[in-house]
Amino acid sequence: MENLRRARVLSVNGIRRTPLPRLEELIRSSGYFRQKARRLKTFVKFLDENYGGSITRMVAEPTAKLREQLLALGGVGPETADSILLYAGNHPSFVVDAYTRRILERHDLVDARAGYEEIRELFERSLRPLADGGFELAAVMLQDRAGHGSSHPPSRMSLAKRHAMVQIFNEMHGLIVGIGKSYCKKSQAQCEHCPLQKFLPGADSSEHAN
Repeated sequence: MENLRRARVLSVNGIRRTPLPRLEELIRSSGYFRQKARRLKTFVKFLDENYGGSITRMVAEPTAKLREQLLALGGVGPETADSILLYAGNHPSFVVDAYTRRILERHDLVDARAGYEEIRELFERSLRPLADGGFELAAVMLQDRAGHGSSHPPSRMSLAKRHAMVQIFNEMHGLIVGIGKSYCKKSQAQCEHCPLQKFLPGADSSEHAN
């Protein structure tokens, strides 16, 4: 991102006008740079052909329709599509990543055979009742206990006004990423310090009552 920003091509027009070899070089440090560069070009082509190059027009589409269109693009899977919808488009579409699956499996909330859509629907169904505003305080408390903060100022997109459900999905996914990075690590879970420890199967909740 920083390389694209310094080269002044971190925009739809910038990606469009940058030759593929140059784009590959700019994003080399991200890994799989050739594949990612082609996918960026594919996305811009989709945007040009369907929405006149306008992200604003694209995100104005109904969530289900736009999600279907994104999933039809080569190289765009459910996690990428939902990330675009939630973070770029402010659509209420929950993002399921490796952290999400790992935490749910370790808490016996889903098993290893659970598909992406099953987990996404579980979160969306469970979080909808929180749209009344009670989630905000709980999120802040959990974030404080997790000791996870942002390393950079929020972007204009992060500060944009959102529908309550979008804000809930956004914050919950961010909290899950924080827990995954800080405690629920792939190689060695640090459950004894995790704020979600008391929810583990077999945990003695009375030890955490106070």
